[in-house]
Amino acid sequence: MRLNSERVYIRRMENEDLEALLDLRLRNRHFFKPFQPITLDSHYTVEGQQEILEKIYHDWNSGSGYGFGIFLTNDDRLIGRVNLSNVARGAWESCTLGYFIDENCNGQGFASEAVHLAIGFAFGPAELHRVQAAVMPRNAGSTRVLEKVGFRYEGFSEFYLKINGVWEDHNLYSITRERWNS
Repeated sequence: MRLNSERVYIRRMENEDLEALLDLRLRNRHFFKPFQPITLDSHYTVEGQQEILEKIYHDWNSGSGYGFGIFLTNDDRLIGRVNLSNVARGAWESCTLGYFIDENCNGQGFASEAVHLAIGFAFGPAELHRVQAAVMPRNAGSTRVLEKVGFRYEGFSEFYLKINGVWEDHNLYSITRERWNS
């Protein structure tokens, strides 16, 4: 499955993406550091990225998550990831959204396009009702991505996630099927 916008497309990560994924993570190690949990050195190895791909396969097969690579349409280069994680079914029909984009592609609207595609998948084939996201208040770029796609601010959560070794406050956002304008 490949979901397309004008400049990017998203698709499930595959084994063929292993080297590109490792390269993306290595090149952006310091850029991503302030926004992610502490990662072990083993994360930045072929084996570490293979574990991530295996988790993506497992989550897709179980319906508990959907991990996509973000690729440039013009040259098929992997520039990031967007994930629908923690899928809960039943009365909630919801998930959490996460994403990252290569530093060299940051601030150009690629993340917004990819998130838009992922939300279309969430409310289409995945048959979800709600997608939520959390962003540190100082991460203005990520806040812009969510707002451009139509997420609504829901509130402030103190000490929400442990990021780079520190419990960080986050602003919470969500979008529901009723508010989605595909």
